[in-house]
Amino acid sequence: MANGDKSPTLVALTSSALLLPAYNGAMADAPPNQTTVGVRFSNYEEDDILASKTVGGSSERYQIDVAQFHLLAPIGDDWSLALDIQREDMSGASPWFIGPSLDGSPQVFMSAASIEDTRTDISVTTRYYYDRGTVAGNYRYSEEDDYKSHGLGLDSSFNSSDGMTTYSAAISASNDDIEPTQGTTPTNTLKDEKDIRSAWVGVSRIVSKRAIVRFGLSYTYRDGFLTDPYKLNDRRPDERKEWAFSGGYRHFFVSPNAALHADYRYFDDDWGIKSHTVNLAWHQKLGAHSQLIPYLRYYSQSEADFFANLVDFSQPHYADDYRLSAFGAFTTGLRAVTSLDNWQFTVSGERYTTSGSWGLYSGEESPALIKYWRFTIGLDYNFD
Repeated sequence: MANGDKSPTLVALTSSALLLPAYNGAMADAPPNQTTVGVRFSNYEEDDILASKTVGGSSERYQIDVAQFHLLAPIGDDWSLALDIQREDMSGASPWFIGPSLDGSPQVFMSAASIEDTRTDISVTTRYYYDRGTVAGNYRYSEEDDYKSHGLGLDSSFNSSDGMTTYSAAISASNDDIEPTQGTTPTNTLKDEKDIRSAWVGVSRIVSKRAIVRFGLSYTYRDGFLTDPYKLNDRRPDERKEWAFSGGYRHFFVSPNAALHADYRYFDDDWGIKSHTVNLAWHQKLGAHSQLIPYLRYYSQSEADFFANLVDFSQPHYADDYRLSAFGAFTTGLRAVTSLDNWQFTVSGERYTTSGSWGLYSGEESPALIKYWRFTIGLDYNFD
């Protein structure tokens, strides 16, 4: 089956794969034939931390408002240009350190509710399309009050002669400068930097008129200042090596006119963290112009070798960051997409909950684990 002779069910399957939140940068076999402009607005808000788990500071946690702009335009017959701009306004408080309560149990010392920051991220991608695949280059710049990052990326895809298999690869590198804001909460460095290098290879295969499978393998190397400057006793190694394996399955069902998306990811690093992620989504077509997409995500990880709730100064490395603890988490969400002429409207909401008892690995449960809500609305317009 040649690329231009895909069945209607397969077209519906691959089209539904692109209807994801925001912009996933998915590669296509052919350049866009029209210009697309889109905007997204999201609100992310963490639940207040329970008073029984805190000593001092604020019970409020992060609230983040996100605005995104996306432009994808054809250039001539074989090129496209994508511009993505994102702005985040953050406020609230975060865990400063974990300390013992009167009965010896760990409690969270929060920072004051005075954290305010703005992050701007700009990404430019140019892509070349040829008969059997694509090649693209990307530049990304990100800036916060205390952080600047420059990144470069290169990716490519290549289709087999029968159009049934696609091979893909990508590499990226970034250089980050860290200069923490000196406020009411002391920081553990005045200025530092880190580098990140990453590589990924993947393959996807059309296995039937209604199904696609994909697999990927990635490696990331981080070097430099990897400690969190806003946590009192944080002392992390100055390098981190990460591996990840991913797999996915897409299946289109004719009778309900819907597609199942199932994905799995395994992660392992030399800090001692192992994790499993399972994503399930049902893309249900409603008439000719709408989709309803319920989804569920399960995540579980082990704790880092140097994680502990209470500090041990005899060890060279230590972190009480809940993101390095052992826990399990569920995300449940619902997304609706409606198209009318050249317009597409998207709205979604999700709830994230976590607990140390939901994980696959044993370890200390951090009292600072989070729960949050996130809501998003988006609007896209295609120029003829």
